[in-house]
Amino acid sequence: MTPLTLTCRDLPGGVLVTVTGELDSSSSPRLESFTDRHRRPGEGMVLDLGGLTFMDSRGLHVLLRLDAAVLEQGGVLRLAAVQELPARVLQVTGVWSSLTVHEDVGDAVAAMGTQRPDSLRESS
Repeated sequence: MTPLTLTCRDLPGGVLVTVTGELDSSSSPRLESFTDRHRRPGEGMVLDLGGLTFMDSRGLHVLLRLDAAVLEQGGVLRLAAVQELPARVLQVTGVWSSLTVHEDVGDAVAAMGTQRPDSLRESS
């Protein structure tokens, strides 16, 4: 088992959170509290998942809650560099298409300066 490691870097218009290791029922509360502390109203968040090697349903739940929280505060959550196993969880559950996913971190960071990715993502 690879322990979850989290780092954060401020960017214009939001923050970049790098997630490495395994996101499961024992580590997902750490991601949730970490992102809660670093989330800023009106700004976006990029999760660099290039080093995330595993994700279970609890990790998926945390991503969905984070997406809703960032959106509610006027920002967009962007996932970047999602690896094979976590991507499979997102695809099999049908969540992939409801999240904003970028191939790499550079694209996600560049897109952070834009408005919402589509009109379906507006909060009601």
